Amino acid sequence: MKHFILSTLLLWLAATLPAEAALKIDITRGNVEPLPIAILNFKSDSQFGETIAQVITADLERSGLFRPIAKDAHIESGIDVDAFPLFQQWRVINALALVSGSATVLLDGRLHVEFRLWDVVAGEQMEALRFFATPDSWRRIAHLVSDAIYERLTGETGYFDTRIIFVAESGTKDRRVKKLAIMDQDGHAYNELTNGRDLTITPRFSPTAQEVTYMSFTNNKPRVYLFNIETGNQEVVGDFPGMTFAPRFSPDGQKIIMSLERNGNANIYTLDLRTRETKRLTASLAIDTAPCFSPDGRQIIFESDRVGSQQLYVMDANGSNIRRISYGKGRYATPVWSPRGDLIAFTKTLGDKFLIGVMKTDGSGERILTEGFHNEGPAWSPNGRVITFFRESKGEEGGPTLWTVDVTGYNERPLQTPNFASDPSWSPLIR
Repeated sequence: MKHFILSTLLLWLAATLPAEAALKIDITRGNVEPLPIAILNFKSDSQFGETIAQVITADLERSGLFRPIAKDAHIESGIDVDAFPLFQQWRVINALALVSGSATVLLDGRLHVEFRLWDVVAGEQMEALRFFATPDSWRRIAHLVSDAIYERLTGETGYFDTRIIFVAESGTKDRRVKKLAIMDQDGHAYNELTNGRDLTITPRFSPTAQEVTYMSFTNNKPRVYLFNIETGNQEVVGDFPGMTFAPRFSPDGQKIIMSLERNGNANIYTLDLRTRETKRLTASLAIDTAPCFSPDGRQIIFESDRVGSQQLYVMDANGSNIRRISYGKGRYATPVWSPRGDLIAFTKTLGDKFLIGVMKTDGSGERILTEGFHNEGPAWSPNGRVITFFRESKGEEGGPTLWTVDVTGYNERPLQTPNFASDPSWSPLIR
């Protein structure tokens, strides 16, 4: 099986200006005007110079925070990586930032990539990085460059050097084949991880991005699995009587939290991955499910119908101090705590609409980001800026597709996959 971890990649910080450089995107506002940025084809004696620039351009444009200037408007091309651009010419086409670079295959076979980020208005260099890697890692290098640009211009960590795992679906609605699949966050490097013989649902990344926990039904018996993405090895971590729902890792990766159905009702349990011991956290006669830890591991968000309809509840990590936080109209489900710790994403059903929204951790400040026929399963990017989810289309030929939307709700985009797709989970940054 192909290894997904890039062990040969080296990064070297060549030069940066002070952190208080003038050019910066204020992403604390709602609808941010995209920053005009010119991304040159990297100077190269191979195809890597153009393809790397194309990936960087697509990454930054998709974020909604940048407006790459079309290549046919560029004044200069093939700028040497060590040369200062003619800033006045870039000001003429209203570029505020400029990216130049080089991509060279060395005699030892390694790919050497350098890039520079320039503040066009100030006429200064903002960032410079150098990478060495195997040539087949060129796309990941491009994502790392995108992350560096994003971080330098927004002040926040990027999310481009990440992957999304999900359930790939094919076949008719009544005979749907479901496999685990993984791809880069932009939809490239697609790879199927399971064969589809058993029904597979709810994959969730570990904090290390190396393992995934998911549910699979073998002979109609639900089991919780661990899957190692690098080696392809999988193991059963739990074989429980009754139904098992929504397994998810704790922030330290040492436990799995899930919902187990016993004696006709479902409650929240944790499973210690070292001792394989389970601990019951709730004792409700209702259905408690979809648990998710806060980033610091001190609290847990979950959904429950203990008041007669699906609502969201928060409790301490030991199961104490349970309090309801959702009080709006409709039913709330699939809550996920933001990696920042400040927001909770959720699915909301209101009439015949399925909404994806966010609220503060005390339930205040509820905002709906998108709505449609059937939206479900929000998952956060590692920087807490973007949410991916799946949307079901109507009709016999319809099926689920993946989408992304940022926390402002202004930048909603489809995420292309070869077939239908559902249940996405976003990895942490790979490095």
